Amino acid sequence: RRLPDRCVELCREADLIIHAGDFSEMTVLEELQQLGPVIGVHGNVDSPELRRVLPESLAFEVGGAQIAVLHESGPRQSRLERMRARFPEADAVVFGHSHLPLHEEADGFQIFNPGSPTERRRAPSRTMGLASAEGGAIVFELVELS
Repeated sequence: RRLPDRCVELCREADLIIHAGDFSEMTVLEELQQLGPVIGVHGNVDSPELRRVLPESLAFEVGGAQIAVLHESGPRQSRLERMRARFPEADAVVFGHSHLPLHEEADGFQIFNPGSPTERRRAPSRTMGLASAEGGAIVFELVELS
């Protein structure tokens, strides 16, 4: 599937592209790497090759904030609490799988699903997320794509 032009433009402008899985094939990861640096995890539909080169989850620091990334975050009920327990050092968790945008916050901890720019499924529109991190604070923004 082709990325919407606005998504490509925003990825090129970004300091870092975070992908929460479901690349499908290695060529998709390689195409994203042509747009900028990519940090990603494998998803449930990813090829065996991607599963070998990408972790199931990861955590990294940017702008003084700790961000964790994984594909599947489990059931909706108690998701925020479960992610806080799984990644106790993280300030935020970025996840995918459902392709449904979600942003929740409690006591300074956030979870964010940017949806999908190519496969909206049950979401009303195709989306992606933008994040900025500075001084240990993370701000997420959902971007609707046409």
